[in-house]
Amino acid sequence: MNACCKRLLPLLLVAASAGAAAQQYPSKPVRVVIGFAAGGSVDLVGRTVAQALAGTYGRPVVVDNRPGAASHIAGALVAASIPDGYTLLVSSQGGLGTNLALYTKMPYNPLKDLTPVTLLVFQPQIVLVNPKVEARNIKELIALARAKPGGLNYGSAGSGGVLHLAAELFSSMTGTKMTHIAYKGGAPALVDLISGQIDLTFQPLPEALPHLRGGRVRPLAMTSAKRSASAPDIPTVIESGLPGFTFTSWMGTAGPAGMPAALTAQISADWNKALNAPDVRPRLIEAGLDIAGGTPEQFAAHMRSEVDAMMKLVKESGIPPVE
Repeated sequence: MNACCKRLLPLLLVAASAGAAAQQYPSKPVRVVIGFAAGGSVDLVGRTVAQALAGTYGRPVVVDNRPGAASHIAGALVAASIPDGYTLLVSSQGGLGTNLALYTKMPYNPLKDLTPVTLLVFQPQIVLVNPKVEARNIKELIALARAKPGGLNYGSAGSGGVLHLAAELFSSMTGTKMTHIAYKGGAPALVDLISGQIDLTFQPLPEALPHLRGGRVRPLAMTSAKRSASAPDIPTVIESGLPGFTFTSWMGTAGPAGMPAALTAQISADWNKALNAPDVRPRLIEAGLDIAGGTPEQFAAHMRSEVDAMMKLVKESGIPPVE
């Protein structure tokens, strides 16, 4: 064997090994680590897709909820795992990158320590007001906020969270000032909105839908670029007169850094197929989620662009970093 062949042999063996691993996957149970507690929207997505994959694979796909620390516990666990595709993360945008703009320290770097697999769903926000607020659309809300600087108060699920950031982006783009009231979750903020303790909130659509159907709050607009299939009668903020405004949460799945490209592509294809299964897609849409999907490369580009956008928003809004 000549010197050239000797140099190429290790590379060929690695490529062959990665290809074989992709063809044989999965040969044992797959672990899906979810960065939030059972019962939430991230858990719903991860658990629903995991069940579909288990049926396809004929092997267990075990859901492991590891909530806490802004989903950093789950992310760090997966980042430190063997990159063989048997430990995967399902998380929202914070644990998959955008928390880099908010936290002074993270136990892992999502852009360096994870392998993007698939963008799963978008979770649009909806602008809600208490029925007593004298605004029936976004133009009227902007006019009211401009007439009463600081007079409108809005609730969020916590300082620096996506609901807070969505409202701050809205204020920045409209030149208005509203008073922020931070809660320990979106549900308490919604309770106070219904009771009239706060005027408005930006709320995830899945959590708002039951209250919309009950008429306890007034919907003004969706923050997504397009109308939601779950609430097609509600216009977007852009349609309502604020060009360029979009703010949508998202969820995705990733593995540890270093996963072979062939294996990552196969797992991505499996998750895309499960997302669109007849017993999965309608359930997620009914819950107020918009199906995404796509390749690992597309998801990697999305993660990077979202981190850049969040860093710009945090800087311009003057939101203090989280220790």
